[in-house]
Amino acid sequence: MATASVLAPHDVPTTLNYYAPTDEEAPYQYVEKPPVGKPSTNIGTDPHPVLVHDARGHEKDFSLDQNGFQYVQWPSVESEFDNDERIKEKYYPEVEEILKKVAGAKRVFIFDHTLRRKPQEGAEGPLNRGPVERVHIDQTYKASVARVQYHLPDDADRLLKSRVRIINVWRPIHHPVAHKPLAVSDWRYLDQNDLVSVRFIYPHREGSTYSVKYNPNHRWYYLSNQTPEEVTLIKCYDSEEDRARLTPHSAFLDSTAPKDAPHRESIEVRALVFDSE
Repeated sequence: MATASVLAPHDVPTTLNYYAPTDEEAPYQYVEKPPVGKPSTNIGTDPHPVLVHDARGHEKDFSLDQNGFQYVQWPSVESEFDNDERIKEKYYPEVEEILKKVAGAKRVFIFDHTLRRKPQEGAEGPLNRGPVERVHIDQTYKASVARVQYHLPDDADRLLKSRVRIINVWRPIHHPVAHKPLAVSDWRYLDQNDLVSVRFIYPHREGSTYSVKYNPNHRWYYLSNQTPEEVTLIKCYDSEEDRARLTPHSAFLDSTAPKDAPHRESIEVRALVFDSE
């Protein structure tokens, strides 16, 4: 039986789904069920062919502050990722250690994690989230500041006087990635006019994410045959303006992946990262 481990490093021609409006209303997405009669989102797709470059063999050329993403070799103490409480107890401290040692964090506050697998037909809920095949960024600049105020209200004023980042720690689980790998876009080729703020509507509050308009200057990368021992750090926000501040990303189709390779499984952990304490 063929497995993902036989994949050779290679650049992948594929199609990425960029932003397109479906109506005249400001872009929005309901996190849970929308009001009766209202679509869950008015974000359409604008597919474009792109080439996703393979970072395999030159992982060290990329860094959070230069490109907005970074590849890290870091085997995990957790292997199953099938229990939320165990993930919080065992894996969260590991994520904190990664962010302190690799990203130079003094304080880390993890505010959520998401497990992704191939969705089961007809099933709904947090355990049935598949890879997101749409170019996006997890937070807007405004929503990132609001995250600090929401999660750490007593310390927010003080923390926001110093550098604040949001970093997504993304890891494959159980087996190397063959289907729907993760593409990340180099900050240096992004135009701020490409970003489209999307209202992200929770039952009890509202945040915002960025969708992204197509720009032929974008430069995309992935790590071929990425293993569970390899982590991608994705910068979602940085309060410092003289370096990479965020990273568009998306799952994508690799048509050369072995058909009988396992479907992608992954975990992403999002954290507020502070440099001052």
